[in-house]
Amino acid sequence: MKSEQTTQVIGARPPSARRHVPGSGLWSLGALVIAGLVLAPILAVGWMALDPRENIWPHLIATTLPRYLANTAVLTGGVGLLASAVGAGAAWLVVMYRFPGHRVLEWLLLLPLAIPAYVGAYALTDFLDYSGPVQTALRGAFGWASARDYWFPEIRSREAAVVVLSAALYPYIYLITRAALREQSGASYEVARALGTGPFGLFWRVGLPLARPAIAAGAAIAMMETVADFGVVDHFGVQTLTTGIFTTWLSGGNAGGAAQLALVILGIVFALFALEKLSRRKVRYFQTARQSRPVLPQRLTGWAGWGASLLCALPVAVGFVLPVAVMGSHALANPDAWFGRGLGLALWHTIFTGGVAAAITVTLALFMVYGVRLSGRSLPRVVLPLTTLGYAAPGAVLAVGILIPLAGLDHALADTIAALTGYDPGLMLTGSAFAIILAYTVRFFAIAQGAADGAFGRVPPSLPMAARSLGRGPGGVLRELYLPLMRGSVGSALLLVFVDCVKELPATLLLRPFNFETLATRTQEKASLENLGDASPAALLVSAVGLVAVAILARANLGRSR
Repeated sequence: MKSEQTTQVIGARPPSARRHVPGSGLWSLGALVIAGLVLAPILAVGWMALDPRENIWPHLIATTLPRYLANTAVLTGGVGLLASAVGAGAAWLVVMYRFPGHRVLEWLLLLPLAIPAYVGAYALTDFLDYSGPVQTALRGAFGWASARDYWFPEIRSREAAVVVLSAALYPYIYLITRAALREQSGASYEVARALGTGPFGLFWRVGLPLARPAIAAGAAIAMMETVADFGVVDHFGVQTLTTGIFTTWLSGGNAGGAAQLALVILGIVFALFALEKLSRRKVRYFQTARQSRPVLPQRLTGWAGWGASLLCALPVAVGFVLPVAVMGSHALANPDAWFGRGLGLALWHTIFTGGVAAAITVTLALFMVYGVRLSGRSLPRVVLPLTTLGYAAPGAVLAVGILIPLAGLDHALADTIAALTGYDPGLMLTGSAFAIILAYTVRFFAIAQGAADGAFGRVPPSLPMAARSLGRGPGGVLRELYLPLMRGSVGSALLLVFVDCVKELPATLLLRPFNFETLATRTQEKASLENLGDASPAALLVSAVGLVAVAILARANLGRSR
């Protein structure tokens, strides 16, 4: 059992680091500049929404906003409930019981994280639609001639979107709940069993109340991702606040209205973000004592054991096996699609933008966290946690906050250069991948910041103090001491940020220059044309990259429990 220690939170520093270090002023100022860069798009959305050129609040409220809000609320609530049931139930089974395939399923339950939700939507539609294998087999088996001869659930619907998003997002709840259940004392369950409590009562009366903060934290993350989703709801024709941004901005040409919808999304997401933070803070009240006994799993045999295996395998089948099988079958049936026009360029754009964004994001996070730790001032420490809000903001919201101000700056810069030199450079910022890279940096800065803060916290304070006593300045301490010791954490942060950049769809769709494709946008465009043969190679490549993140999570979370 691990000993009880005070958990280090983001921005916290050891007592020895709170003294002002000579030469740290530049690092502290740099940390504030980086924080301003990360927060600027969110502040820009609020500014544009509260002071738009054309106020369409009355029009939105009278027409589309109620429908957007209703669909978003139903989707968010449905995914929160279904994903919580699946994630918490799977975590309960793998922690409390041993059944056939337990060790394999414990890892396989993470695999849906590798599949973008929009890929799952394309696969489910292809599998269950009228021309798909399921309905085709039913018509052949029962002799039905057309859709009028039988009833089949509507596939492109809000309910199907709930199923797809839940299958893609339940691993967030599974991971957090599984960790919380493992940290609980086995004595509580032993007492409950001695009092005659059955398996269901054990879960409902003991396990669920103790794990409720962890479940709420995971559910809040899944619900935030649901609010941010565009690919799934667009494919199923469900009008949400996110699709409303695309419609209002691209079809209606009203940037102020898009900003107003983005502000509504931010309000919902920040409420969920606050719920997640509150739930995570409460988890510590249920940590086990140093000498408490761990949970002793019970062995399930016969039908009970195979039933548990089936229950754990079902979400893996829907969230991972089905998308990979459908896309894989299309890729095998259309081998020429691997050499299709534009796929290689989309792959290069994906690697370039994701790689550059990951390198910039991790570098800025290292600089910022180090600057905050060096500073003897309170302002940088207060600002540091606020930079995690970028991860809570959906990609479409960040696109609104980035593109509109950046376009104005871009035009002013081009006009200035043309006036001074006579040469018109064109749109250098919005006409290139710069805006996409900036959006990725802001969106996923929290991942790099959390990894950097944790890595700095694991270095004993005596080591940098010794280095400074030997004449090393702040830069030398970072370069010669911290970075070599943090190499593994920095590498993991680079990979995780890169993977999220590869999967990001809404921000890329809104910010990409003309004729600029990534694997995510190519998958979405081909699938929207019902051309899964050409979409499948890009979808499989995105999913393969996502497996890297799953491998890192499995090693970090499952490996520690062995």
